[in-house]
Amino acid sequence: MTNKTTRAIAADVVFDGENTHAEHAVVFSGADIIDVKPREDVVAVPTINLPPGMWLSPGFIDVQVNGGGDVLFNNVPTPEGIAAIVAAHRRFGTTALLPTLISDTAQTMRAARDAVSAASATMPEVLGIHFEGPFLSPERPGVHDKAVFRQPSEADVAVLKGRPGDLTLVTLAPECVPHGFIAHLCAAGLRVALGHSRATYEETLVALAEGMTGFTHLFNAMRPLGSRDPGPIAAALEEPRAFYGLIVDGEHVAPATLRLALRGAGQAMLVTDAMPPVGGNDGPFMLAGQQIGVSAGRCTTADGTLAGSVLDMASAVRNCVGLLRLNLAAALRLATAAPAAFLGRSNRHGHLAPGCRADFVALDPHTITVRHVWVAGAETRVS
Repeated sequence: MTNKTTRAIAADVVFDGENTHAEHAVVFSGADIIDVKPREDVVAVPTINLPPGMWLSPGFIDVQVNGGGDVLFNNVPTPEGIAAIVAAHRRFGTTALLPTLISDTAQTMRAARDAVSAASATMPEVLGIHFEGPFLSPERPGVHDKAVFRQPSEADVAVLKGRPGDLTLVTLAPECVPHGFIAHLCAAGLRVALGHSRATYEETLVALAEGMTGFTHLFNAMRPLGSRDPGPIAAALEEPRAFYGLIVDGEHVAPATLRLALRGAGQAMLVTDAMPPVGGNDGPFMLAGQQIGVSAGRCTTADGTLAGSVLDMASAVRNCVGLLRLNLAAALRLATAAPAAFLGRSNRHGHLAPGCRADFVALDPHTITVRHVWVAGAETRVS
C-alpha cells in the first residue's frame, strides 16, 4: 500500500511536462502530487535529493504496447500477461500504458478486454486498452493477420465499448468501416485513430470530422504522401487537433522524415509499438502462427516485414535527441504531456502539477537512461 506520508523529491532540474525548473522539488502524498516548488522552500518534509545533474520528469506514457518481458498480449491476454508487460516497460520509465491487441478474433478481443479491466484495478500503470484492428485494410496489413479482418459486428462494438468509463483506443481504416461508425464510437467516449489504411485525403477528412483524433504509427502501413495524392499523412500534419504516434527507432521511419513531421500543425507523440523482446531475452516469438525473428534491433517476419519494434520509451526519448536533434525537454514532452493530451488525461498524467498522479522518472540527462521510477508514489529502482 502506498505510504500516505508527505514526501518530496528534489532535483537539479525538474521538467514538469512543458517547462524546466532549476533546483526544484515535487511534493507528494500517497499517489498525488501536492506542489512543485523551489527546493529551498521545502521544509519539514522528508526529501529525496537526486544525485547532482539528474533530471526529474513525469513518467512516460505509451499508447501502443503489444508486448514486453517475453510476453505478447495477443498470446497471453490475461492479467498475468499484462503484469509481465507492465514490469518490463516500467524499467524504462513507462508509468502508464495501453496494452495493445493486434487484430484478432472476437473471443480474444473479449479476453483482452476482461484482462485489462481486471488488471487496471490493481496495476496503476494500466490506463485502458488499445485495439489495433481488426477493421483494417487488407492492402495495408503490415504483420496483421488478414484472415481476421472484418466489418464490425454488434458483438464487436459491444466489446469495444466495454464498461462506462473505460479508456479505449481503436485503430481502424476509415475506408473499411460503415459511414458514421467512427462518430458512433467517439460519441460513446472511445478514441479513434487511423492506421493500416488506404484512406484518401478526403476520406481522412471525413473521419476527422466524425471525431477521429489519432494516427497510429504515422507513415507506416498507410497510403504514402504523394504530390497529387496527399492521403492521410497530409491530413494529419495539417490538422492541429490530430495526434500522431511516431516510432523513433531509426528503422520504421527515416529521421529526416520524422523531423519534417515534427514541424506539422498536428501534435506528435512517441509510441514504441513494442514487442516481447523489450525487457526480455531478445529471442524470437510467435504472432498469428508465424515466427517473428529478432536481429539487429528489428523484429521481422521471414520475408522481412517489420513486426513491431524492440524499442522502449527511454530509448525513444534518447533517439529524439540523437536522431531528431531535439533538446531533452522537447523529447520528454513527446513521451509525457503529448500522449496524456491525446488520451484526455492531462489533468492526471503527463505533468508534474498539483492534482496529478505521482508518476516520476529520474534520469541521467547525458546518457538519457532511467535511474529511478515512481508509479503512484511507489518507487522502483532500476539501476
